[in-house]
Amino acid sequence: MVQRPVGTITRGTTNPNRLRRVDRWLAGPQAWRLRRSPGPPVVVDLGYGASPVTAVELHDRLRMVRGDVEVVGIEIEPARVALGQALAREGLSFRLGGFEVPLEAGRRATVVRAFNVLRQYDESQVAAAWDTVRDRLTDDGLLVDGTCDELGRRSTWVAVDRAGPVSLTLSWRLRALEAPSDIAERLPKALIHRNVAGEPVHAYLVAVDRAWAHAAHHASFGVRQRFLATAAALREDGWPLLDGPSRWRLGELTVAWDAVAPGAQRA
Repeated sequence: MVQRPVGTITRGTTNPNRLRRVDRWLAGPQAWRLRRSPGPPVVVDLGYGASPVTAVELHDRLRMVRGDVEVVGIEIEPARVALGQALAREGLSFRLGGFEVPLEAGRRATVVRAFNVLRQYDESQVAAAWDTVRDRLTDDGLLVDGTCDELGRRSTWVAVDRAGPVSLTLSWRLRALEAPSDIAERLPKALIHRNVAGEPVHAYLVAVDRAWAHAAHHASFGVRQRFLATAAALREDGWPLLDGPSRWRLGELTVAWDAVAPGAQRA
């Protein structure tokens, strides 16, 4: 019996280059996961939407890290799978499926990128979806559950490994940055309804805004210098940032999940 795909059809909205920020992160600080794989690593673009363009772009970017990477675009809508198959090539394929991540011969995924998918679900459904995908990961595997705006200028994602959520990343287009907390409307489903007083993620966004405001005098040296000063101030204030200046220069901050998880208590 063929298993029914796990999940529901999304709106499918997508645009070229929309996921460049998360792809840059996967090809940067997370590239070790691909390099460590003893065989060709499998990377899944889960719920790629009405156009397969993001899966094609993902393959282009990751094969610069590992030439034998295999990208599999998975969609729950058969018509979208058919569109993708027209662009299939060596190392890039498309198939019908959902959170169960159907791969050939019991293979497991090194990375599953699920962007703008769970945003359309209820918050109560997130943990189960994470658990289903985690069971399909390699030992070094990672689920990236994220959300971004239509042009990819604001992007956020939670990294989830086999043990559970690891980090939250916020990524801004610095040239257009006014108040960092404006990114709140693009938080992943696990956090978007938690941006209220008393919740850790709200405290984090308030802290980012405060540090950004205090770093205003760095603006005369450019927005990048102001952002670098903002990130340094957050770290000095005790926020457990997992990245450093090389990522901050890109308008990217990654903080440990324990600091922003619902109900977490900051030390």
